[in-house]
Amino acid sequence: MKSSTLTICSECGGRLRETGTETVCEDCGLVSGEDALDRGPEWRSFEDSETDRRRTGAPLTRSRHDRGLSTEIGYRSGSDSYRSRLTGRKRRQIARLRREHNRARISSKAERNQIYGFAEIRRMYALLSLPDVVREQSCALFKSAQSEGLFQGRSLEGFAAASVYATCRTRSIARTIDEIEDVARADEGELKVAYDALNRELGLPTGPIDPAQYLARYASKLDLERAVERRARDHVATLDGRGLIGGRNPSGVAAACLYAAARERNEWTSVTQAEVADVANVSPVTIRSTVTDVRDFRSPER
Repeated sequence: MKSSTLTICSECGGRLRETGTETVCEDCGLVSGEDALDRGPEWRSFEDSETDRRRTGAPLTRSRHDRGLSTEIGYRSGSDSYRSRLTGRKRRQIARLRREHNRARISSKAERNQIYGFAEIRRMYALLSLPDVVREQSCALFKSAQSEGLFQGRSLEGFAAASVYATCRTRSIARTIDEIEDVARADEGELKVAYDALNRELGLPTGPIDPAQYLARYASKLDLERAVERRARDHVATLDGRGLIGGRNPSGVAAACLYAAARERNEWTSVTQAEVADVANVSPVTIRSTVTDVRDFRSPER
């Protein structure tokens, strides 16, 4: 029961009090108003009303083929008294029910493909430490590709990896295709074929990647100071302003700018071109060519 500010009854002049979903006069009992919707929780607990919310269930999510609405026949612990009272015949019956229930959850091959693809996406999402929104959007993109009939003749693993990479591209999250390939169960060819199909058929809003998005992560891997990262951002802005980034690998541009900034701050002995190239997964030749442009169009110190 909850109370609110007292008001005056229109019939007897008595006081009104809100109780539950109704507003009732304390003197004559007149119900002056009611709210048909119960705004409280649907669950009820007799032990700990603050934390025991098992009846609410998990939230809806697009990373499950059924949005997380399916039920499951679970297992009870071996020390549970209820389990100890079950006979062998009853246990076998429950095992059969559990097996048939799991089979009934998948009604078509399309759902089976969704379950497998979504599981792949969740696995890569965890290994790459990506935000939850990437997992949700990647699963939605995978389902859209299935609805458009893009899976025929292509691998599910490739589309799962391509969905994660495409989501990172559309949300400007700095992940290279090589990083996606390292954790995917698809090879480079399958990933690129699937990504090209997604980009072509679904019209993804993907644009060029800003090399500055890689700077913080690469600087952390190379153990460089924040001042080096800030200086590298100046170099990226200078190259971008002169139109020297287009057509180049943005990961390599970011690594080269970090290397140039480290040399300017006399930290060149702590990082080599080979180490920088290994972090960005490019060749040292790529680093040297970009560093040459940085020296030619060096941005002023701030």
